Amino acid sequence: MAVHAHPDDESSKGAATMAKYVSEGVDVLVVTCTGGERGSILNPKLQGDKYIEEHIHEVRKKEMDEAREILGVKQEWLGFVDSGLPEGDPLPPLPEGCFALEDVDKAAGELVRSIRSFRPQVITTYDENGGYPHPDHIMTHKITMVAFEGAADTEKYPESEFGPAYQPLKVYYNQGFNRPRTEALHQAMLDRGLESPYGEWLKRWDDSGHKDRTLTTHVPCADFFEIRDKALIAHATQIDPDGGWFRVPMELQKEVWPTEEYELAKSLVDTSLPEDDLFAGIRDNA
Repeated sequence: MAVHAHPDDESSKGAATMAKYVSEGVDVLVVTCTGGERGSILNPKLQGDKYIEEHIHEVRKKEMDEAREILGVKQEWLGFVDSGLPEGDPLPPLPEGCFALEDVDKAAGELVRSIRSFRPQVITTYDENGGYPHPDHIMTHKITMVAFEGAADTEKYPESEFGPAYQPLKVYYNQGFNRPRTEALHQAMLDRGLESPYGEWLKRWDDSGHKDRTLTTHVPCADFFEIRDKALIAHATQIDPDGGWFRVPMELQKEVWPTEEYELAKSLVDTSLPEDDLFAGIRDNA
């Protein structure tokens, strides 16, 4: 189960990993917490389109349907309302009724219901910083960690309301946007005489004081990078197919950095780090 904040997050974080596991016969469910209603239209080719602006919820749902089919995953919505990304100094208050202002335990109950129904062995989500500090990403982290424990807690989440208790075995944080990968691709582009899209990223990394995370798990999935990109492009309101996401040649990506990375946050099975499989320690005991 991959728990994400908005439609398009599933295609930019761990998508090749999911496609790989689907190809191996693994049942994969994406849980999308919000409809992405307050997301800006980031593709310049679609900005100013009145239909999209007035029907953004329906448009983003249709994009998610297409991405889901490309990845071969199942997908469900938790039904919370996008909080938007506050901008300004000082930051404005979050809109009333949005996901980030929900009671954490109550919101986690909706995810508990999904976990008990789907019964995943492994869950992926964001770290405590949300991967980046979007309020919906941080809230997604919070409810996932509560639900990971709560799925087995019949006192907090009674079976009569939330379904039969179940305990997932591992939870991971997506860490695909990590410094080692960025530096490796940046240097590979420069070595080949190509313009790197990561120069400014690395400068901002240095200036932000962002702490590097522990990468415990590198999943080989280069054969599924094309599927990942196709699913990402399906989110047309968010992704410009001619933008920075796609400036590193595919063959260079596969050669230099053929994996997607994760940070093991909790495990109820024995495993040896580093791993190359999200099911490490689970397959051996199946």
